[in-house]
Amino acid sequence: MIANIPYIAAMAMVVIGIYACVFRRNLIKVILGVALIESGANMFLITLGYRGLGSIAPIYTNAPATGNMTLPIPQALTLTSIVIGVAVLALMISFAVSYYKKTGTLDTRKGVLKE
Repeated sequence: MIANIPYIAAMAMVVIGIYACVFRRNLIKVILGVALIESGANMFLITLGYRGLGSIAPIYTNAPATGNMTLPIPQALTLTSIVIGVAVLALMISFAVSYYKKTGTLDTRKGVLKE
């Protein structure tokens, strides 16, 4: 059961992020929800690549052939996901700032575009 805690934490982050995206009206809260979803996905990818305490990094050239090695692919995917997530987050924040300048509010239901 204790080995499943990272999976449960990743699932909880994704569920909280989806809740924030669907049921919140403030754009900043929606952006934070998307960031939580991204963090949960990254945590899930890293948890998939974890092998145990005795595992070694696969970059060592003198590593024993019988040793338990950590998977490098989830780590590389997570690094790529973090970079993409930062770019998406910056774009969403710039859209929120532009929306606030045009409407005067960050509430998506109250904002009416000014001419």
